[in-house]
Amino acid sequence: MKKRLRNEHPLVIFKKSKIHGIGGFARADIQRGIRIIEYVGPKLAKAEAQAELEKQNSYIFTLDDDYDIDGSVEWNLARFINHGCQPNCEAEIDRDRIWILARRSIKAGEELTYNYSYDLDDYENRPCHCGAQGCVGYMVAERYFTRLRDRQKA
Repeated sequence: MKKRLRNEHPLVIFKKSKIHGIGGFARADIQRGIRIIEYVGPKLAKAEAQAELEKQNSYIFTLDDDYDIDGSVEWNLARFINHGCQPNCEAEIDRDRIWILARRSIKAGEELTYNYSYDLDDYENRPCHCGAQGCVGYMVAERYFTRLRDRQKA
């Protein structure tokens, strides 16, 4: 029996995404600067988080120099928000909490995305399918876009 996704968030509806799997979409217009949803899960020490990453847990989110959040838990609906190269959201860390907030005004029905800000380690294993005009083809931090574009030209 297929498990149904709890879709009770007041600002976000979760459904099939053209980018990847399930995505988060604005239920209504969202103003710039609004905290949309919190990225939640158990707080892990770096060694624990590394062990989870080695088990292919792709929902580990860096909190600070000492801890990460394991967002793989079913109550963390924010885990379904996809990466985008021209995102309409961003992650904000405030007192040990991770918030996804609107970078700009977002229209109802628009898919929510934020840049996962991965480094270049194994970037080839993280293809991006966001479809943005400026997509570099991989889920990497914006500071690496120029470097990847230069590699693609060579």
